[in-house]
Amino acid sequence: MVPVEVLEVDNQGALWKFLLSGAMAGAVSRTGTAPLDRAKVYMQVYSSKTNFMNLLGGIRSMVHEGGVRSLWRGNGINVLKIAPEYAIKFSVFEQCKNFFCGAHGSPSFQERLLAGSLAVAISQTLINPMEVLKTRLTLRRTGQYKGLLDCARQILEHDGTRALYRGYLPNMLGIVPYACTDLAVYEMIQSLWLKSGRDMEDPGGLVSLSSVTLSTTCGQMASYPLTLVRTRMQAEDTVEGSNPTMRGVFQRILAQQGWPGLYRGMTPTLLKVLPAGGISYMVYEAMKKTLGVK
Repeated sequence: MVPVEVLEVDNQGALWKFLLSGAMAGAVSRTGTAPLDRAKVYMQVYSSKTNFMNLLGGIRSMVHEGGVRSLWRGNGINVLKIAPEYAIKFSVFEQCKNFFCGAHGSPSFQERLLAGSLAVAISQTLINPMEVLKTRLTLRRTGQYKGLLDCARQILEHDGTRALYRGYLPNMLGIVPYACTDLAVYEMIQSLWLKSGRDMEDPGGLVSLSSVTLSTTCGQMASYPLTLVRTRMQAEDTVEGSNPTMRGVFQRILAQQGWPGLYRGMTPTLLKVLPAGGISYMVYEAMKKTLGVK
């Protein structure tokens, strides 16, 4: 979700600094946790009742197929989409915030939830093709694609432009449980901090990091089944058949693996939350200090 500090009166005119700080933090954290992210996608798509795959088994399979460097497949497009994603999110959130409570007001919990959800929905709509490319590049076999442009060309030639919006419906539906859970947990932690008699204006780095990490983890768990279905829909045709539907993917997962199958790949997801959050927080704060913003 978009941090409200970006839109405070004292920080007006410094949006580009927050965008640069956020983009740098996202790039470093995603690169650092890329092997866990690829393991998650690998387990989501290829694990089944007859081919059960755990985290170590997934990493071993990837290294055996393409070497250690293959653990970072798809990370290039993952980093490349950070800048437009953040720019769209911040811009839409600012417009929504001004619409709801004026240029100098502070949004309430409900307004923040709605503005944040709209910002994420619009940004995800515009970058969904990049998400499809990221999934395909992450799952590619050695030599399958020559690069990003070759991957896009093959998708358009074989599947048409509609393939670039596969997984869009579960992606949009997943925003609601993620945003509600994320913000609700974050607000609950803030409330507990206030009740303890502490100063909410300066909670300290460890408290801020813990709050963001816990709220993000809860948000991801709430929306994870939809995230898994999105990834399966975006994968190659040979995985789910031609033009898979959300309902069809759900039914296939439940038939093969039961309800636990909807949380396949959750282990690497949870394992990367803390390091990703820690790296992102440290780089973000360092960049803000370097650029002279609060």
